[in-house]
Amino acid sequence: MSKKEKETDQLITQIIIGIEDVKGQDIEILDLREIENTVCDYFIICNGTSNTQVNAIVNSVQKTVSKALKEKPWHVEGSDNSEWILMDFVHVVVHVFQKHIREFYDIEGLWGDAKSVKIETTH
Repeated sequence: MSKKEKETDQLITQIIIGIEDVKGQDIEILDLREIENTVCDYFIICNGTSNTQVNAIVNSVQKTVSKALKEKPWHVEGSDNSEWILMDFVHVVVHVFQKHIREFYDIEGLWGDAKSVKIETTH
């Protein structure tokens, strides 16, 4: 495993911990590495039940990643209305949706060629 792969695995692990800490739902990882012309290697998608929870998920991910790996997202957008917030960690992009917005945009369907892993949560 290369250094980049190891760092990416650690980042994904910390992102998942951050999502789970505030009970983010329906966590899914899309592996985009085998698809041509993608902007990153992985999407991590999850949803919250309200604007407040979507914001809490984003804040939790930022704190968890920062504390464990001393990293922060290169770019965050969507915080204005908190229906869909995108966090860009360069190789990994995190999409935090409200459930109805996630269903509307169907990122998983758009990236249907990607390998997908659903994360089982305990709540």
